[in-house]
Amino acid sequence: MKERGDVTKLSAREIKALLATAHELADLSAAPIMKFFRKPLDVENKASGGDFDPVTAADKAAERVIRKRLAQAFPDHGILGEEYGAQASDSPYTWVIDPIDGTKAFITGTPLWGTLIGLAHHGRAVLGVMNQPFTGERIWAAGGASFWRTADGRQRRNRTRDCARLEDAMLATTSPDLLQGPGELEAFLALKARARLTRYGGDCYAYCLLAAGHVDLVVETGLKPHDVMALIPIIEQAGGRMTNWDGGPAEAGGRIVAAGNAKLHDLALRRIARTLK
Repeated sequence: MKERGDVTKLSAREIKALLATAHELADLSAAPIMKFFRKPLDVENKASGGDFDPVTAADKAAERVIRKRLAQAFPDHGILGEEYGAQASDSPYTWVIDPIDGTKAFITGTPLWGTLIGLAHHGRAVLGVMNQPFTGERIWAAGGASFWRTADGRQRRNRTRDCARLEDAMLATTSPDLLQGPGELEAFLALKARARLTRYGGDCYAYCLLAAGHVDLVVETGLKPHDVMALIPIIEQAGGRMTNWDGGPAEAGGRIVAAGNAKLHDLALRRIARTLK
């Protein structure tokens, strides 16, 4: 917990209240999302220049529901959401929301998407929830522990896998097509060449699999705060480490490395650094 000093400033009572609200937000956002999943729906493209960054009515409806409840529960807190931007505040708390992380998976009917509800305290991620209403799974972390609840209501604590070698690692990224910056694809391929297995298409779900010990490394680029804030506590409070490619805090997004333990994380960073030279 020393690396997350802001967490220790929150009392158990505060954490309990904040987490209860995060679970409520996950519950409330599920219905408007499921109304559209695997149904005919219009898809807008937020990107320009030939890129494709989809958004749907499900994304917007879910974020509106979340924002409305947060305005009632914590009117002084800040909010940063993917679809409706930032609501500034003088509070040390900011809720960081991605109503559907993995919209491309969502519009193709693939269940590897989720609602991300993160909370930053003085800019550091302290609480996170990933809700997958189609599979009935919920993954969360707060107060130093990370959990996974399945559709049958069973709950288990997440523990990352003790993988100490790149040669034994299970590596994941959403898509190599997203590694578009100078040297990014080459850096990923250098890791892929050493890893035991590489899988694609996970979005936020891959990070949760890492927290649960099924995946050892997730390497991505071009991420925003709403893509990572909820996932940082889920991984770190399960025993993992998540930073940018320079080893700095992951809260701002950008180029991200998540690993199941510090040793594997350091090995991945060193291999990336050698490739980028």
